[in-house]
Amino acid sequence: MTSGADHRAELLAGAVVLAVAAGFLGWGFGKGFARETGYEVRASFPDVDGVAVGTEVRLAGVPVGRVTGVTLNPDTYMADARLSLPAGIVLPSDSAALIQSDGLLGGAYIQIQPGGSPDNLAPGDEIEDVQGAVSLLQLMMKFVDSQAQAEDNS
Repeated sequence: MTSGADHRAELLAGAVVLAVAAGFLGWGFGKGFARETGYEVRASFPDVDGVAVGTEVRLAGVPVGRVTGVTLNPDTYMADARLSLPAGIVLPSDSAALIQSDGLLGGAYIQIQPGGSPDNLAPGDEIEDVQGAVSLLQLMMKFVDSQAQAEDNS
């Protein structure tokens, strides 16, 4: 049988655990779960190999946003990507979006190259100038094939 002191110690320990949990929830909703205000733009790529929801969007190598969606456009057979950017990043309307590899074995990210137009992209606009993912395996196969053809011709 437990004494009154043991019962009070258990209640105190439970209260401390609940207080810590409530503190983490408050911090999470206050900071960690806060949704950054911004806007989305679209880009249609011929190939989005390595790009998925959550992939980084970079400007001058600095992460500035994320990919929020990737879908296949059944009319154009292109991959439509939605890019979320912070409100403070205003892109000229002739900016380009390129899928870049993050090293030989790393993932991919979308690099934004700002243009020089005086007009800016508005929320929901499409980045027209795009370059899809370049497959390292396809490049190596082309190189091997070209070397084989060069040997056959000599």
